[in-house]
Amino acid sequence: MSDTILDLGPQARITARLVEGVRDEQLAAPTPCPGYAVSNMLGHVLHLSAAFRDAARKDLGVTTDGNPGAAVPDLTPGWREELPKVLDELADAWRDPAAWTGMTRAGGVDLPGEVAAAVAVDELVIHGWDLARATGLPYAPDPGALRTSYDFLFAAAEDPSRGGGIFGPVVAVPADAPLLDRAVGLSGRDPGWTP
Repeated sequence: MSDTILDLGPQARITARLVEGVRDEQLAAPTPCPGYAVSNMLGHVLHLSAAFRDAARKDLGVTTDGNPGAAVPDLTPGWREELPKVLDELADAWRDPAAWTGMTRAGGVDLPGEVAAAVAVDELVIHGWDLARATGLPYAPDPGALRTSYDFLFAAAEDPSRGGGIFGPVVAVPADAPLLDRAVGLSGRDPGWTP
């Protein structure tokens, strides 16, 4: 395990502010994820936040066993109150050093706690960008979370067993582009995407 435990709180709060800024009339708008409207992306963020919260707690079960790609998620009533609450719980769960050790599970995959934390951070950073792009909201991710996301995506793209990017083919981005653009490209998205 690394000596530094990243506080997911700042990025979780940034994501929660994005959620608060989404207007009801934007819920059907497209996002950079093909087949995902804003409502689907919000549903995905809600489900993944619960899954990685429980992965940190080593509370394995329904939330940690589901395949996130099995169905396009959607929102349920009360999501505006529930999502910020679950984001807070996610950040709090990863403040426990025990969350970063041993094995856990998320998305039906067993993985080391430290790797699960990196995936959780990456999900918040990249899906925060997705939501911001889809809704026109300003977005500046937490610098520590962005660096963690970039490092995770870069390692995945360099892994020959993955055949490139972890979430889709890497989109080429200039080496001198901002770090967020480079992370977005590694995630299989075009940093210049607009609705």
